[in-house]
Amino acid sequence: MAKIKISDLAKDLEMVNKDLIALIEKELGVEKKSGASLDEREFDVFFEHLTASRRVKSFDDYFSTGAEARQKNAAERQAVKDKKLAEQMAVLEQLKAAAEAAEAQKKAEAQAKKAAAEAAEAQKKAEAQAKKAAEQKAAEEKAKAEKSRTDEQEKKSQPAAKAPTAKAQPKNQTAKPDKTKEPVVHKPSDPNPFKKREKETVGLTPKRGPAEIRRVDTRTSNVNIDKYNEKYERIAPADAMKDNYAHKQKIRQKSQNRRPQGAKRETEADKLRRLQLEKIKKTPITVTVGEEITVGDLAVKLKKTAVDVIKTLMKLGMMATVNQTIDYDTAEIVVTEMGARIEKQVVVTIEEQIMDEFEDKAEDLKPRDPVVVVMGHVDHGKTSILDAIRNSAVTDTEAGGITQHIGAYRVNYNGRGMTFLDTPGHAAFTAMRQRGAMATDIAILVVAADDGIMPQTVEAISHAKAANIQVIVAINKMDKPEANPDRIMQQLTEHELVPEKWGGDVICVPVSAKTHEGIDNLLENVLLVTDMLELKANPDRKAKGVVIEARLDKGRGPIATLLVQSGTLHAGDIIVAGTTVGRVRTMFNENGRALKEAGPSVPVEITGLAETPSAGDGFDAVSDERLARELVEQRKQKIKEEQFNATTKVTLDNLFSQLNEGELKELNVIVKADVQGSVEAVRDSLVKLSGEEVRVRVIHGGVGAINESDVMLAGTSGALIVGFNVRPDSVAKAAAERDGVDIRTYRVIYDCIDEIEAAMKGMLAPKTREVALGSIEVRDIYKISNVGTVAGCYVTDGKVTRNAQIRVVRDGIVVAEDTIASLRRFKDDVKEVASGYECGISLEKFADIKQGDVFEAFTIEEYRD
Repeated sequence: MAKIKISDLAKDLEMVNKDLIALIEKELGVEKKSGASLDEREFDVFFEHLTASRRVKSFDDYFSTGAEARQKNAAERQAVKDKKLAEQMAVLEQLKAAAEAAEAQKKAEAQAKKAAAEAAEAQKKAEAQAKKAAEQKAAEEKAKAEKSRTDEQEKKSQPAAKAPTAKAQPKNQTAKPDKTKEPVVHKPSDPNPFKKREKETVGLTPKRGPAEIRRVDTRTSNVNIDKYNEKYERIAPADAMKDNYAHKQKIRQKSQNRRPQGAKRETEADKLRRLQLEKIKKTPITVTVGEEITVGDLAVKLKKTAVDVIKTLMKLGMMATVNQTIDYDTAEIVVTEMGARIEKQVVVTIEEQIMDEFEDKAEDLKPRDPVVVVMGHVDHGKTSILDAIRNSAVTDTEAGGITQHIGAYRVNYNGRGMTFLDTPGHAAFTAMRQRGAMATDIAILVVAADDGIMPQTVEAISHAKAANIQVIVAINKMDKPEANPDRIMQQLTEHELVPEKWGGDVICVPVSAKTHEGIDNLLENVLLVTDMLELKANPDRKAKGVVIEARLDKGRGPIATLLVQSGTLHAGDIIVAGTTVGRVRTMFNENGRALKEAGPSVPVEITGLAETPSAGDGFDAVSDERLARELVEQRKQKIKEEQFNATTKVTLDNLFSQLNEGELKELNVIVKADVQGSVEAVRDSLVKLSGEEVRVRVIHGGVGAINESDVMLAGTSGALIVGFNVRPDSVAKAAAERDGVDIRTYRVIYDCIDEIEAAMKGMLAPKTREVALGSIEVRDIYKISNVGTVAGCYVTDGKVTRNAQIRVVRDGIVVAEDTIASLRRFKDDVKEVASGYECGISLEKFADIKQGDVFEAFTIEEYRD
């Protein structure tokens, strides 16, 4: 047989490919992808599972499903597709909105960047103007200094110009130059100083006639070099030449520091950013780490690569991967080695933010009323004693005369208040008795004087010891003639409860709920124990307590019975109870009277919760509704993760055992009840009925009437609906009749358990036994062509039938077992042959028949215990 594609199989079964893969993984325990195939063995196992899961499992016509159910399944699949399409459209709208927001943010950043660039350019222009003004001012100061120096030089040269340069000489004599005369100093700004000097010289020499000849003696050997040096010094001073040289060198150095072509001038913003980065580089990084952190996250916080962190860990002798988690101490060593600082992250949970978790001060504590739980075996008179205390008739309202959920009541005696909790005594309500013991201060253990200590009595004693609460024994039914309180006290000592009369510390009070005998004495002992315990609580804080019971009312919605243990609960407070949150809309006591507030030890019934909480959940009054809803979502997610982790994973070790579990028959049950505690009790009782061959699986449990959604779930999963103190509505009834879903409703838990157990016996694999029909002797053997071996036989005892099985016995040893292929008498086929007649018998498989063999004819029949 070739492999079968999962997609083709999904089309044949009219299923969604994804759902079929999930079903295959669930049944086979092997992961499959969308494009995978099934081999012959896997297909056979899965087809057997599929056939078994769609077999009838109800009392009357359990597996019958019509065309309407298939149409409804198709409609459901279409609804799932439409829902997925709507979700995808919503995601696209969200992505579009996010893109538009990112574009707007990008534009805003561009405008801000442009404004910053314009500001930097304006600042740059202002700096250039200031620099230019400074240079102009420096040039003006330098020109003034130069002018003042020139004026001083002119003042010095004026006396030398006014003095006579040569004395008058007589005629026909040549004037000799005076060596001592100072040279004339001319202004540098004079365009032709030699011409001016020539004029001065002409003015100083006497006028000559046209025939006079000027003679200059050039034969002298003494030349005054210093005079010419002084002259050149005045024209070009050495200091000025040195300054000019240095000035040129300075200009050349500036040119060397010029920016290369195309380089951008650094703005003030860039400069500040560069300085900030340099400062950050010098400052060590500080990272914040919680109790645990992965290597990759630590590398991101250190601004290093994961390889660097892994190298540091290897140096410390620890091998780790990127996704491996390290504790705070190891992270601290790594951070210190890499030159950074570390701080421990302080995690503040939502509970710490919105709930009062502080310890009460001694001066804030005030006395509170006791909370008393009444426990004992079923039908020992617990509720009757409470009736006698409350002067009411609660027992009359209970179905079957047994208590099936917790009742909380307030009682006033001698001006003092007490809160009583009545718990069921049936074995199915173990969890409810345990919750009642954990939420109370005193336990009244009711024991019937004519019956003694029973299994639930022992269990109640264990709960009281585990909760560490004071026990008061009420020996009930003292009005009966067969009452024997001494026997009860003797049985109590066997469970480490020694009565006071025998030197112990357990108070034993003989009472009669019927005649009200000893009720006052019982209440006085409760108040005495209360005074000894010194019960106190702080009423001036947010309320905190426990959920006693919860149910779903058709008109008012979820209703919860709460017991306030500390603080004060007000109408309008926001409370968190387990995995539900809500605001207290209304608050009533056990008599239906509206309350505005409830202090410690006060039981109240409230409305306003979003969902029905579980009995036994703690509740807290909180300050922030938004954080409260977030906390509830976290709790729900945590529960889902725990359920997912509790699921058995498929491994090579348990694969074979899980495949063998496919031979186990399952009875799927949906439980609906009036209160949450009854749902848990019925669920636990049904699960305990599971055996080796039949397993009871409660696929859904809820509070409230049986509705259409429950019928739809039962139709798709082939489940039985069990209603406890609830009825189906008209729509649910019509849907159940249409889909062939069996709905069973009960008022007493005994009837529910007995009927389910009887139904399970019908599902058990029937036992078989062998029924002997007769004994046949083989007297002759015939070999016939196209037929085979035929044994000529004689029926010595009983009879042989056509559908009987044959055991071949040779010399007292069983040789083979086979079925009859042909039974004839003479030439006619017959259905049976009686004792004392001959016949011919041929077997299906076994042909080695010999004369003298004995055939034992028998049949296998089924029977039930």
